[in-house]
Amino acid sequence: MYKYDNLDLNYIDGEWVEGSSKEVIESIDPYTEDLYATVRAASAGDLDKAYESAKRHQKEWEKVSPFEKAGIIRKAIKIIEDRKEEITDILVKDAGSTIAKAQLEIDIVIAVMHLSAEFPFQMETIVNQSMIPGKKNYLQRKPVGVVGVIGPFNFPMNLSMRSVAPALATGNAVVLKPGHQTPVSGGNIIAKVFEEAGLPKGVLQVVHPKISEIGDGFYEHPVPDLISFTGSTGVGKQIGEVCGREVKETILELGGNNAMVVLDDADIETAVKGAIYGRFMHSGQICMATNRIIVDESVYDEFAEKFVEKTKDLKHGDPTQEGTLIGPLIDGGEVDRLLDEVEKAKSEGAEVLLEGKREGNVLTPFILKGTNDMTTAQNEMFGPVVTLIPAKGEAHALELANDTEQGLSGAVSSSDEKRAFAFAEKMETGMVHINDQSVNDEPYIAFGGVKASGLGRFGREHSLDEFTTWKWISVQEEPRQYPFD
Repeated sequence: MYKYDNLDLNYIDGEWVEGSSKEVIESIDPYTEDLYATVRAASAGDLDKAYESAKRHQKEWEKVSPFEKAGIIRKAIKIIEDRKEEITDILVKDAGSTIAKAQLEIDIVIAVMHLSAEFPFQMETIVNQSMIPGKKNYLQRKPVGVVGVIGPFNFPMNLSMRSVAPALATGNAVVLKPGHQTPVSGGNIIAKVFEEAGLPKGVLQVVHPKISEIGDGFYEHPVPDLISFTGSTGVGKQIGEVCGREVKETILELGGNNAMVVLDDADIETAVKGAIYGRFMHSGQICMATNRIIVDESVYDEFAEKFVEKTKDLKHGDPTQEGTLIGPLIDGGEVDRLLDEVEKAKSEGAEVLLEGKREGNVLTPFILKGTNDMTTAQNEMFGPVVTLIPAKGEAHALELANDTEQGLSGAVSSSDEKRAFAFAEKMETGMVHINDQSVNDEPYIAFGGVKASGLGRFGREHSLDEFTTWKWISVQEEPRQYPFD
């Protein structure tokens, strides 16, 4: 195994180059708070070069044989598999991932790429009959063109790759802007893998601009035909507004205020274990994380007692240690934000069942008992803070679960599968998991939310559809009769 180099540069037109901005992007190891990488930021001019390069190379890439496209993706998979230990280390240092979370993330990345390797062979032309005599209709599945991808910091490699891989597989060129906290794991490592796999120069670009310098420039730029964004609902709404005005397609996977509902006939031990994973995996920094746990009042005390006791035993701290579930938050600002949210909830009447504590950028769990209108229940915590909410029966639990503007994921626990399924169908979310928790991600399903949790779907044929469009070409093979003939 050897170490990747040039992880502190931008990747533009097939070359590793320093950005021309005077600003820098710093990756800070969230646990040690040591400087991990410094990247000279890309300027607006660099962004222009990246987009123009992508546009210039896209048509040639589109023409490349599907066997060659698939072969490059499969070679990239092999590189990731062979260098899993090194990439795990990058995810730990760049993103604060625990070992278990980093390995899970890499496994999902590989699965997404296997799915994407099938797509080059699905860029089909369909021949359809016409309602016009003597006409033949051809429907061609085509790439959209140039795709701009904006990734987040929490699962940086996976949430960038789930757009990058299918976009490349379907013949698009890509410009990727990873989260500024994770420039290496969310961007440069992906470019390194594809470069090593033989992807032609200019088909994939990775840029690291400062938003304070370019503003809306990444998604307002005239070149990209589609913007794929994963991040907060607020930023997603801004991107949607700009792209609507500029008539660009969007895929928006936004925040989630996800509820796990525990009905009165649930297996409490199983529900507690699921809730712990769903809330505290990766310190709760997951869009699908369980933000609210709604428990029927008849089993509330039993659930709360067991949930608190098991949470106390969770291993926290150094993410490099095996068994650590709760590692650092991405930076100290996130710790400050969460502590402020907890204090506000306390002032609103929340009861503290377990008091967390700060250890650098590590925050141990806070468990609150409250109502659905409290700050910690209405806002996405994106950290190890959870609110338990008693419900007065099944109908009340459903009302509470749906009382949010977001609808990404959810869960319901019950010993009666038919009852749970009927409940799940009425939950206003894109995904619901029965006798499990809300954090599930598989590439061969339809992944996405409703309401303010976003637009579009990833996975299965849905990723194929999102990154392609249809072109209709008709041939009038016999003279057509017009009404003026």
